[in-house]
Amino acid sequence: MSQLSPDEITSRLQAFEQQIQQATQHYAGYPDNLNYDYSALASFFQYSIINAGDPFVQTDWSLHSKDFEREAVEWFAQLYELNPCWGYVTSGGTEGNFYGMFLGREHYPDGVLYFSEESHYSIPKAAFMMQMQFESIPSQANGEIDYRILADKLAQHADKPAIMNLNIGTTMDGAIDNIDCVCTLLEAHPQPFYLHCDAALGGMLLPFLDHAPQLSFQKYPIDSLAVSGNKFVGAPVPHGVVLSHPEASSKLSRQVDYIGCQDSTILGVRNGLGALCLWYAIQTRPLAEEARACVKRAQDLQHALQQLGIDARLNDFSNTVVFPQPHKSLCQKWQLALKDGQAHIVVMQHFDEQKIQQFLDDIKSSL
Repeated sequence: MSQLSPDEITSRLQAFEQQIQQATQHYAGYPDNLNYDYSALASFFQYSIINAGDPFVQTDWSLHSKDFEREAVEWFAQLYELNPCWGYVTSGGTEGNFYGMFLGREHYPDGVLYFSEESHYSIPKAAFMMQMQFESIPSQANGEIDYRILADKLAQHADKPAIMNLNIGTTMDGAIDNIDCVCTLLEAHPQPFYLHCDAALGGMLLPFLDHAPQLSFQKYPIDSLAVSGNKFVGAPVPHGVVLSHPEASSKLSRQVDYIGCQDSTILGVRNGLGALCLWYAIQTRPLAEEARACVKRAQDLQHALQQLGIDARLNDFSNTVVFPQPHKSLCQKWQLALKDGQAHIVVMQHFDEQKIQQFLDDIKSSL
């Protein structure tokens, strides 16, 4: 790559910004919130803010935001009733899932990993990288795991511990695996088990919705839980949170003399700006109101599509509306995620009533 002139650099960046601005106008198929404002944090982008090692342990490293990271983690721990708590701000939902799978394997090296075929692709990826024995369980029509087949598979491996991934909102359908049902099956399993919750998006919806399933470390034998920060919360840099019990995470803890700190994380060195953005969002935004508004607009979108004769589906406590794949040009314009002839829209904060009407107008024109 040859070095460009200053004018060429400016032109290239302006063209890229215009491209991003245009793509933002019709971003509907993926669960990323684009409606946020971190301008109050702009001055921090001139510093190298890097969080190294365990956020709950002091370090010789000074260029960090670990105080803000701890407060953000403690907020999530309170939300999911984990006390005492441990966790850290990850690079995203995938790292959180990797951490859960890694911790499960460390507890039960000969355990069998169970996950539904609708689980996020990071789960089978983790199984492959860690060489874990696994069972991919078929799903029901709405995206929930098939509990009958799960029970059969648990019985087939009755001599081995179970490492279970539970979906709190599947990628395509926004389906929630029934926590009570899965826990009943696991507790009937003759061997011990480890339970991880992939709550990348759903974890920021359920706590704020009336009559929604309770996502609680106190009520259920949850061992770890992962949430994505750039999805519901939204941020210019990807990040997330993983939570676990302090005594469980201690199995991965190692003293690192180079940074003068213990480290229980996967990456070790992490983005301090992500932690700062997450803390700022928690402090300044009505997240509960945003969650309820997204679900309400998703219900309105489903109803409007059905009024047009389109078979639109929406799981309970979800903001993901699924419908038959429309014309290719429409999929491209609105950047819709596609699978097996189906498309979906994830109604995030930026996908407001005006955007919904624009999409419905396009649908009507294509029929």
